[in-house]
Amino acid sequence: MSKEILPFHLAIPVHNLKECHMFYRDVIGCAEGRSSDHWVDFNFYGHQLVIHYKPIQDDDTHTNPVDGKAVPVPHFGVVLPWDEFQPLADRIKAAGIQFIIEPYIRFEGEVGEQATMFFNDPSGNALEFKAFKDIGQLFAK
Repeated sequence: MSKEILPFHLAIPVHNLKECHMFYRDVIGCAEGRSSDHWVDFNFYGHQLVIHYKPIQDDDTHTNPVDGKAVPVPHFGVVLPWDEFQPLADRIKAAGIQFIIEPYIRFEGEVGEQATMFFNDPSGNALEFKAFKDIGQLFAK
């Protein structure tokens, strides 16, 4: 298997394509790629994120307990450089987006110290953004 890190592709459903288009482009800061009237490609921190229109459904939200917090399942996101985490958190707050889990530090002063936050996109897709104090500890036990 190649040691080269390759970008991933993720396609997610959204019930309001226009609103989510503006969210990922203007709030998260993703560059737009190809698009149609039913989907839009984005450069999501070097990875391909595609939002696809899907009518809204009444699905139950599931969570798992982590650090005494209700972590939404499923969720996706990206690991940011440490110095990019707080500016993104500030943009999310400035945009008036409510956090599922407010930005906080996990394992402070320990192996795997990380900043993390959870929030939803306008279609209710849960996002987690995190940053490791030492990126070399990303997979540390």
